[in-house]
Amino acid sequence: MVYKIRVILDTKEDIFRDVEVKGKQTLWNLHLGIKSAFNLSGDELSTFNLLEEDGTVVKSVPLEDMSDDGDGEIMSDVYIDEAFESAGDKAQFQYGLLDLWEFFCELVEVVEETKGVNYPITTYRFGNAPLKAPSKSAAGSKNKKSAMPLMDDDFSFEDDFGGGSNNFADEDDDFDDEEEDDYNDDAFDDEDDDNER
Repeated sequence: MVYKIRVILDTKEDIFRDVEVKGKQTLWNLHLGIKSAFNLSGDELSTFNLLEEDGTVVKSVPLEDMSDDGDGEIMSDVYIDEAFESAGDKAQFQYGLLDLWEFFCELVEVVEETKGVNYPITTYRFGNAPLKAPSKSAAGSKNKKSAMPLMDDDFSFEDDFGGGSNNFADEDDDFDDEEEDDYNDDAFDDEDDDNER
């Protein structure tokens, strides 16, 4: 049997792909299918978080074993028909570390396998995937000012410094910045001479 899984990119725009994968393939195969469907480059670390209906994480299945004893469950250990038992079952897929892509996966339906098809395969595309991971803080920030005009708009130097006129008085008229060079640099030379003997 073939599992049709809708993979939705976590962003404010509607961007998703339908990926079909065999029930006897593993989460590792689905991981490859998602990478292909969204043109994700590189070999970044990734994780599937299998979810309950209310969104709580049942278990996390990483791409590689990060446990201390080396016997943790990884993607190639978990079959698709174990992770997605019935229509509506969900998982979260996270790809990358610094540039984190987050996806929500949901089993849409289970269909018959088509002969001669090399699964996993992307069967439907909606929306244009961005070239880099969408940032979480960017959502709803259209009305925010960028950081560049801060110097002009948000700081009033005239208020702070008396309207632009140079009223700076030299408070330390008696200050003499020429100090005597009375450094005892020769103290180290004596120690070096003692060590050489």
